[in-house]
Amino acid sequence: MMTGDQYRKSLNDGRETYFEGKQVTNLAEHPILGITVDSAAAGYDRFYKKEKDAVGDFMKVPGSAVELREQVELHETVDLLTHVTYASIMTLLTAADRIEDQLPQNAERIRRYVDDVQKKDLRITQCITDAKGDRSRRAGNQDDPDAYVHVVDRSDDGVVIRGAKLHISAASMGHELMTIPTKSMRPGEEEYAIACMVPVNAEGVKIVNTTYAPRHEDKRDFPVSGTHHTPEGFVIFDNVFIPNERIFLDGVSEMAAIFAHSLGLWERLGGLAGMASGYDRLVGFAQLISEANGLERVGHVKEKISEIMINATLIRASLEAAIENCSITSDGAAFPDELYTNVGKYHGAANYALMVRHLHDIAGGGVVTAPGIADLENEKTGHLIRKYMSTMQSVDGAYRTKLFHAIRDTTADSLGGWSTVTNIQAGGGLYAQRIVSRMHYDLKKAKRMALQHAHMDEYIDDR
Repeated sequence: MMTGDQYRKSLNDGRETYFEGKQVTNLAEHPILGITVDSAAAGYDRFYKKEKDAVGDFMKVPGSAVELREQVELHETVDLLTHVTYASIMTLLTAADRIEDQLPQNAERIRRYVDDVQKKDLRITQCITDAKGDRSRRAGNQDDPDAYVHVVDRSDDGVVIRGAKLHISAASMGHELMTIPTKSMRPGEEEYAIACMVPVNAEGVKIVNTTYAPRHEDKRDFPVSGTHHTPEGFVIFDNVFIPNERIFLDGVSEMAAIFAHSLGLWERLGGLAGMASGYDRLVGFAQLISEANGLERVGHVKEKISEIMINATLIRASLEAAIENCSITSDGAAFPDELYTNVGKYHGAANYALMVRHLHDIAGGGVVTAPGIADLENEKTGHLIRKYMSTMQSVDGAYRTKLFHAIRDTTADSLGGWSTVTNIQAGGGLYAQRIVSRMHYDLKKAKRMALQHAHMDEYIDDR
């Protein structure tokens, strides 16, 4: 296993990564991206073990509902790169289980790769969303064939791919890019049915980064994003060679969607777990600011907080149901229930904007207009800000100001916008979750129950 310092050094491997128009030659020392490196390095140190064949606890494959819950709870406390590595490993193992019957050699290749990654203590990021071009057309019918990542050349020892993957969290910070089809492919689109592992420093890989990290000199006004943030990578594959041992699917169009669906399951579980905690924090912020404003006993304020509470509880219940109703694969791995995972993720994402609206309505305009920490420290203005930001003897003006900063940073600034969009889009948009929910809901049982309730048993058809 690697230590944090060894991880930092491992990033100096010739990778080609860019930020705000400039190539970054040393990620660890970059003033903005380096903060994310530090978070990931702290994760390395946290899970480090000296034993030769040790595997990080966060990488362990759960074999029961109890172990699955332990992993979910553990991953609520890790940095994003550590989490996406685990989700990538579980995606690969899920896909291996689902292609086993038709592509046993590919499934075995996946398992060997996972074992190797665990032993080398590498970090993986997920490359799934293509540029897509004209969304009304399929992959094989674009004006530019590179709109979806595809194979452009073949040889006995591998393939060459070209295209781009968008919205890739922490792409520059990992070691491996799990590159998989974004959707199902049809006959004639075999060149787009490619799933493979690409080293971040492979020749032809270029990553352009963006981030919600604050650019302000004083980070104290950003209590959350000022200390923890993760860049999103625009990953370009400019004729990248992939050797055979790193290819998990090639040309089998009817199986392309398996990888996307496998990733969707684990990304939505992670999103569901994140929203369960996130909604509880919304409740906390709403109650705290209502008390600081002196409005905690006002009827409409109590009603809004109650609605956030109800949504938080339903999301938490969906997470519990997804874990408790897990299935065990032939490999002995525990996978969360697809229905509860997707329904919970959908409900949380679909209602998030309304819950944030409730919080902003309760809090008031101070969410975006509260003075900064430096203003509180100014000898000419600080005491006056404290005086007028206070609402009663028991509420210190600095406390209320900092509470506004936390609410703004979390829900109404760059991080807030990022959260609003990613809650919907992570693991696929709302429509994708509705499709999967319908696929796994027992509609036949519901119809039978309705007919039985209506005493119309003669119309029941269990086919």
